[in-house]
Amino acid sequence: MRELDQLFGRYLDRDWRQSSPAQRDVFLRLLESQDDKLWHWFMGHERSDDAQLQALVDHIRTLPP
Repeated sequence: MRELDQLFGRYLDRDWRQSSPAQRDVFLRLLESQDDKLWHWFMGHERSDDAQLQALVDHIRTLPP
């Protein structure tokens, strides 16, 4: 989904370089999630049961365009 690609690109451009290995692992786990789940999480229709994934989703959603 193009919208998700844009959100992920924004994160990679702004945060990836200074992220810790643990933070990078959370992002990589996020990428393994199903597209429909990602869409619902990023649109705020659902929340992830995984607190680390949800915290990252929340962070990415707040990044300026």
